[in-house]
Amino acid sequence: MKKDLISSKDFTKDELIELFSLAKRLKKEGYNEVMRGKTLALVFEKPSLRTRVTFSVAMFQSGGSVVYLAPADIQLGKRESVADVGRNLSRWVDFVAARTFAHSTVMELAENASIPVINALSDLEHPCQAYGDFLTIEEKLGRVEGITLTFIGDGNNVANSLLLTAAILGANFRIASPAGYEINGKFLMEAQNIAKNTGAKIELFNDPFEAVKGTDVIYTDVWASMGQEAEAEKRKKVFSKFQVNRKLVEASDKDVIVMHCLPAHRGEEITSDILDASYSVVLDEAENRLHIQKAIMHYLG
Repeated sequence: MKKDLISSKDFTKDELIELFSLAKRLKKEGYNEVMRGKTLALVFEKPSLRTRVTFSVAMFQSGGSVVYLAPADIQLGKRESVADVGRNLSRWVDFVAARTFAHSTVMELAENASIPVINALSDLEHPCQAYGDFLTIEEKLGRVEGITLTFIGDGNNVANSLLLTAAILGANFRIASPAGYEINGKFLMEAQNIAKNTGAKIELFNDPFEAVKGTDVIYTDVWASMGQEAEAEKRKKVFSKFQVNRKLVEASDKDVIVMHCLPAHRGEEITSDILDASYSVVLDEAENRLHIQKAIMHYLG
């Protein structure tokens, strides 16, 4: 039976541990021929730097090939139904990585494709990002279970995936958001149910300075995600007290690592001195997108 990666909860704790081990091995090896003769279709409705490049290089370094399908190439659900796209791609390629606006689009692709479908970002989740981030945390802190990650900002798709992944791995998750911009209640409930078995502690804050006390990781993301450009100016005002700057980092009272999924809006959600600091691991987590996605395809294939 084929396995997809649509949500961060699609992999169990044991599977994630195995996935991280595989990613570290592949990172050390560099090139191999495991994907020789296999093809990945990148179906993108949104622009991309890290996701497109890392998936493409992952296949190249594994001996495979990539077909990139830009928004105008397919026009998902307009020129052709999502279901028909999934069925057709299944006859030609071995994997699909989809970067879409609606989470339902990735789900529909997976339901109609006979090959593994990977969520490369939707409006609700970004599992590849979360998995690469926790691989980075494990490399930097030597463990994942029991660490505390504090997310500062909007309860967005990245926050949803980090929350679920933390709960599965037994890591503590905090999020500090302005009132009205908290994390999705459905994801919160799912994570709390998972945390009952893993011991993860989940906390919500409206004060970022309270949230970072004693944390191991400070994480942030843009205040207005793709598709929210019309809200950008309003969000700048709402989130102005949620900037990751030197004052906030010093309030953690311990040595922390700072993370950002990128792209960053310097001077908005994070200041340049923090983004470029020695304890910022943003480029490490960006690199690890390559290795974790390579491992995901090896695992699913």
